[in-house]
Amino acid sequence: MTPDEMRDASLLELFRLEAEAQTQVLSHGLMVLERKPTDADQLEACMRAAHSLKGAARIVGIDAGVRVAHVMEDCLVEAQEGRLKLRPEHVDALLQGADLLLRLGAPPDGDADWANNAGRAAVDALVARLQGLYGPNRAPLETPAQATPVEPVTEPIIAVPAPVEAPASEVEASAEPLGQADARADDRTRVLRVSAERLDHLLDISSKSLVEFQRIKPLTDSLQRLKRLQSNASRALDLARETTLEVTGDAQNVFVEARTLLGECQQMLAQHMAELDEFGWQGGQRAQLLYDAALASRMRPFADVLTGQLRMVRDLGRALGKQVRLDVEGENTQVDRDVLEKLEAPLTHLLRNAVDHGIESPEQRARAGKPEEGLIRLRARHHAGMLVLEIADDGMGVDLERLRAAVITRGFATAETGAQLTEDELLAFLFLPGFSMRDKVTEVSGRGVGLDAVQHMMRQLRGGVRMQQRRGEGASFHVEVPLTLSVVRSLVVEVGGEAYAFPLAHIERMTRLQPEDIVQLEGRQHFWHDGRQVGLFSASQILQRPEGKQEQAGIAVVLIADREALHGIVVERFLGERTLVVMPLDARLGKVQDVSAGALLDDGTPVLILDVEDMLKSVGKLLGSGRLERVDRSARQAAGGQRKRVLVVDDSLTVRELERKLLLSRGYEVAVAVDGMDGWNALRSEHFDLLITDIDMPRMDGIELVSLVRRDSRLQSLPVMVVSYKDREEDRRRGLDAGADYYLAKASFHDEALLDAVMVLIGEAQG
Repeated sequence: MTPDEMRDASLLELFRLEAEAQTQVLSHGLMVLERKPTDADQLEACMRAAHSLKGAARIVGIDAGVRVAHVMEDCLVEAQEGRLKLRPEHVDALLQGADLLLRLGAPPDGDADWANNAGRAAVDALVARLQGLYGPNRAPLETPAQATPVEPVTEPIIAVPAPVEAPASEVEASAEPLGQADARADDRTRVLRVSAERLDHLLDISSKSLVEFQRIKPLTDSLQRLKRLQSNASRALDLARETTLEVTGDAQNVFVEARTLLGECQQMLAQHMAELDEFGWQGGQRAQLLYDAALASRMRPFADVLTGQLRMVRDLGRALGKQVRLDVEGENTQVDRDVLEKLEAPLTHLLRNAVDHGIESPEQRARAGKPEEGLIRLRARHHAGMLVLEIADDGMGVDLERLRAAVITRGFATAETGAQLTEDELLAFLFLPGFSMRDKVTEVSGRGVGLDAVQHMMRQLRGGVRMQQRRGEGASFHVEVPLTLSVVRSLVVEVGGEAYAFPLAHIERMTRLQPEDIVQLEGRQHFWHDGRQVGLFSASQILQRPEGKQEQAGIAVVLIADREALHGIVVERFLGERTLVVMPLDARLGKVQDVSAGALLDDGTPVLILDVEDMLKSVGKLLGSGRLERVDRSARQAAGGQRKRVLVVDDSLTVRELERKLLLSRGYEVAVAVDGMDGWNALRSEHFDLLITDIDMPRMDGIELVSLVRRDSRLQSLPVMVVSYKDREEDRRRGLDAGADYYLAKASFHDEALLDAVMVLIGEAQG
């Protein structure tokens, strides 16, 4: 549904949209809870989803939906508080409740009395079933000493030999305390056991030394400018002497003395510059050698990640009735141990995919004139500072027409659009979450997971993966990841007057736009690139930085690829490509939103390295919240006059849209946020005249949000209205004590109470 359609939608249609979203949360969470009944995150997510649906059903008058959501919420709260241990029968009933809520939002076509007849009977039966289940089947509360960890259910296990220990010649992590080392020698070399922490510390010191020596170049450039200034001063002094030949002898002596002193300064400066150049070159070379040596001590051969892979391919092939051999080339290719550890899972995915989907049965291969034994080739090599992996099989390849039919059948494209998809576009669907060409789930595949997980893990490594295939001749995957995570080749840009770095592995390209290149569509800004429509987003809004001035040459845009989609991130300036030494952020900071690490530029300026995966999530939140700013935000705000702005914060789609429509109808400008955290971020980055917030929300509730507002000197005077289902006196008192100026029960939505309260707090929409 487009934003325009959403604005015109009825409350019942909005409830249906919310029910679809929340039942997806319930379904996913309940499937996890069936395997891990005490998973706190999933219990909280499911309880929140049921709570939101209860409130949304109440506001649109679906009493049966209120009953179903309420009993589901009670059951989940019992499990959260340890009084109930979820069993398969509980999950069955809760999933039935989720399905029932979805049907209540969209009753069967042609059966207007369904909700009053069969629907009411179904609701009564479900409520009775759940109440009966979470009554007698409660588990006693467990103390920490009694609690036992729940083992996760894994994929069917294929026998894999135990990991082989690293050879003694390898430098490996030790369990010994720092400061102790066990020296051992053989006939050829002397080997030390060194802790991994010490190697990491050595690499950190060497990388900082390398960066510090890079700062000498700007200093040398500055001295060169000083030398030119001295030369100019010398010429100016000679000119002054020539134009004053008739002055006294004493004045001439002063000119001569000044010229002599200036010459001595020039000679000394030239000598120091030569020494600094030599020192900088020698020191830079030694710092580079130190860094290379420290980095080499962390390197391990690619063969280390292959432990068990050969056996896994063989055993999996046998389990599927196939004959498969894995040939490996480049086992001794050196890779940073951190990269190597993170490669194991995606490599396993790709090899299992090749055995299951690629290699045919011996009978099929014989009919096709192939050897009965299938072959998978795995090649590892270095190229341009990257580790390149090529995984190719000689199997059947991908049946593009079958894939096209699957895309259309699963609703990813219409028949007309699907018929026009190119081979690359079709193969891109294989990387979508949940997409599978298998009609039947087997022990190995058919669950729709695999390639999407591989792509996600490659992005986390600042790398990428692409696929090629030839039907009947096999498929190949080309994987590129950095050799080490300690350095990263980046594009440095300016946002809000500060430097930020985009890892080049995530960048499709850079471009510049003119204002006339940007079009407005469904409330969003787009431009056309290579025949594709690309959405525009402001880096200053994503990173919560003040909007800076754009260059005269045009709007600078970084194109980021997200699976088959492209996103345009608008920055202020391109500062150029740099190889940056990654400096991890202090662990006490936790995960900093949209940032992965820090670094220093050649002149010592700090730069933050962006977490592109996290930025794409922030873009998704901006799209979902409806508060996406134009890339020319400052011009828009200047032209916006005195319209008063209201921020609506509520985790219920139905409530958000109702409040937004009411306020828009009176001429207010409205932005929305999906929870307290998003609301707080919006308040810190934009100006609003009024905050309207719910209380019960995930991540940050309304009371916390109001408390933060009242503690912020810039926001202390902002009027705040709390709108909540809770209408008891103690609930009202709690909201007002936190600093709210007005407390309104959501039951008052159907009259003019909300708009009247807004009028009392901030007056008419136009100031």
